[in-house]
Amino acid sequence: MEYLAGWMFLALTVLLMVGFPVTFTLMGVALTFGMIGFGWSFFNLLPLRIWGVMTNVTLLAVPLFVFMGVMLERSGLAEELLDTMGLLFSRVRGGLAVSVVVVGALLGASTGIVGATVVTMGLLAVPTMLKRGYQKELVTGTVSASGTLGQIIPPSIVLVLIGDIVGVPVGDLFMGAVLPGLVLVGLYIIYILLVAKAKPEWAPAIPEAELEALTPRIMAAKVFRALVPTLFLMIAVLGSIFAGIASPTEAAAVGAVGATSLTVLNRKFNLQILRDVMQSTMVLTCMVFIILVGAAAFGLVFRGLGGDDLVRHFLGGIAEAHGKWVVMTIVMGLIFIIGFFLDFIEITFIHVPVLAPIIIDFGFDPAWFCILIAVNLQTSFMTPPFGFSLFYLKAVTPPEIRTGHIYRGIIPFVFFQLVGLLIVAFFPVLVTWLPRVVFGN
Repeated sequence: MEYLAGWMFLALTVLLMVGFPVTFTLMGVALTFGMIGFGWSFFNLLPLRIWGVMTNVTLLAVPLFVFMGVMLERSGLAEELLDTMGLLFSRVRGGLAVSVVVVGALLGASTGIVGATVVTMGLLAVPTMLKRGYQKELVTGTVSASGTLGQIIPPSIVLVLIGDIVGVPVGDLFMGAVLPGLVLVGLYIIYILLVAKAKPEWAPAIPEAELEALTPRIMAAKVFRALVPTLFLMIAVLGSIFAGIASPTEAAAVGAVGATSLTVLNRKFNLQILRDVMQSTMVLTCMVFIILVGAAAFGLVFRGLGGDDLVRHFLGGIAEAHGKWVVMTIVMGLIFIIGFFLDFIEITFIHVPVLAPIIIDFGFDPAWFCILIAVNLQTSFMTPPFGFSLFYLKAVTPPEIRTGHIYRGIIPFVFFQLVGLLIVAFFPVLVTWLPRVVFGN
């Protein structure tokens, strides 16, 4: 009985690796070990825990941000933004790939949904880059990596979930994630520019004849038309949070209304689009919350059986022998490896509640630790065999793009994501400085 929590975690891991659905595995393991550990009295505790999850006001931001992201994808603004940024960086060798990174960051700051961003840019950017003669691996890697920037750049759904689990204000996490997100954008752009310089044939320049037709006046008009709506939405959502006008949940509602308004102004709105957006929002929200209910049941049993003490004792022994930074390295390495096999939502709900309190007890800053997790989880979208960004991209790319092109293309970008993780780890001020300046904490 002393190690029942350990056996419980082992059973969960084995069943997930075999391929059982996550929610049913979480709930089935929780019910089985709850009966073994507590008997029938366990069923008196479980409804209260689930009710607490369902009445959490902070989590209301999840369906609202999902609605905002899906609606913005249907507005047609992404296509205009991608065309305009391509023209803006057209005089730079590799400028088309750089524009994809910039658009990925802007869409990430507007939607926060990785799947929608990857699919949109896969449909729009991949054919254009191939037509321009870009190397296939560079094309697929750039689009995959850029599409996952919404995982860290606020408003990010994973930051809402992690903040609620760890107990850190979501506004602090949104503010703290800005600079780490920009670090990743900078690393991607630096890599693309270096590749374009070293291998010019991988990223051909746009012919001068096409550039001569772009007068400064035409260029300014295009940039204004493409950027203003996106910046308006970013300021409406993030600005209201950072200025203290709205909570993250209220700002999510502002974003949902703003995305709908932009779709109307772009003349893309109709009842069919509204119905499709609402249906997509319902499906994604149900997926998140049913996993959350299963994770809540699992967490109740795991803690009740002394699982926290078991993990704390194990990691505490490592910390005493080798120092707390070795523990942090092990935890980050574990999350990275698990990301090869599990989705970021599953890792957030299963592993973060167990590891976060222990790491914070070692004296690490909670907000900084949350951002480290978010940056680390971003790699889970791009690491085979279950990288969802890779699946999304393969589904919308032309036939000449094979799975091997996608897998080879993401390798350097995963490397630079890990470099970004190390930069944030060694320079916590990247996370703590902006919230301290704005909020004073």
